[in-house]
Amino acid sequence: MTEKTLSKSILPLLSALVATTPLAIDLYLPAFVAISSYFNTDMAQVQLSLSSYLAGYAIGMMLFGPLIDQKGRRLFALFGLLGFGLCSFFLTVTQSIDTFIVLRFAQAFFGSAVTVVVPGIIRYMYQENTAKGMSYVSMIMMLAPLLAPSIGSVLMITWHWHAIFYALTIYASVLFVLTYFYLREVPIHPSKIKGLALFFSNYRIVLTNKKARFDIVISMLASFAFFCFLTKVSAIYMAHFKVSETLFGVLFAFNVLALMLGNFINTRLVPKFGSRKMLNIGLAISFIAVTCLILVSVFTHNVYLVAAFIAPLMMSLGIMATNADALILINFKKKSGTATAVIGTLRFGSGAFAGPILAFIPLPPSIGFAVAMAMAVSGILICQLKQLKFGH
Repeated sequence: MTEKTLSKSILPLLSALVATTPLAIDLYLPAFVAISSYFNTDMAQVQLSLSSYLAGYAIGMMLFGPLIDQKGRRLFALFGLLGFGLCSFFLTVTQSIDTFIVLRFAQAFFGSAVTVVVPGIIRYMYQENTAKGMSYVSMIMMLAPLLAPSIGSVLMITWHWHAIFYALTIYASVLFVLTYFYLREVPIHPSKIKGLALFFSNYRIVLTNKKARFDIVISMLASFAFFCFLTKVSAIYMAHFKVSETLFGVLFAFNVLALMLGNFINTRLVPKFGSRKMLNIGLAISFIAVTCLILVSVFTHNVYLVAAFIAPLMMSLGIMATNADALILINFKKKSGTATAVIGTLRFGSGAFAGPILAFIPLPPSIGFAVAMAMAVSGILICQLKQLKFGH
């Protein structure tokens, strides 16, 4: 079976599997007020359900990463979808906010088993062109944050916030059937080490790999920059520039589409230039964009100029993150699940620092955001220079 045939038949399914976790976040964001009212609790408790979700996802990735390297991917994809679907259903019948928070943790825990299997399959399919496959999946997956909040609002208005979790139950059920019939197992290389020693051994192999360590930091910094965008975007457009909710949706979609464009461009160019050179191209674009963003934020008060320079910055993040992840995975043929777990855990961990760091920058929202992005891009440059120093 050719790469092209594999792409057409499997990539949409892989994209849908990866989208499971972000969908479960983005779909229910519009329902926070309704959930708070339903459980007769404050918003802080409902927001805690998001924190518990992120914690469950990070812990699940750390656990399932080494296990899928040992046992195989298809089994854990099915296991994760089953658990995710059941938790989604139970979320519709719970009558306690505390149970709701616990179930969100469990939902993300099972969901992590679904998403952690995908990069290893892509690595097997694309080999040295892993970045091409990762870009395809990322491009399709970006539809989730682009469409999910609107879909969640429609579901909630049409019926009730419960409809969001019924929709997630149906989504998981459909994916379970498709995965059972269409997802093939890829070769695994089980270790002879068992028990807790397996986890320490696998993570030691990944974290001490000299070829991958700077790319791991690059992936983390690119993700930090993306979470800075998610954390600050509403403050920039709505609080600072006072745009309407409708215009905010347009500007947000414009920036997310730029991120998707970056991944699309990567699919076209990475076979020709390679992941390292594409990472350098993305870095160059980001430096130009972040410099212009700082200048327009300081010297003008034009929301359209700010949005215009955030767009290429987001595009460059898509290029850099995808190629950094691909370069990491290429180094771990036998431990791709563990490598994926490291990437995912650091990605969400760095995201957790985005809010506090932005809060401590005593500048207007757009300038503070630009400074944080410049810090991330500068860190990526340092890592790239370190890679050159070591000859990678």
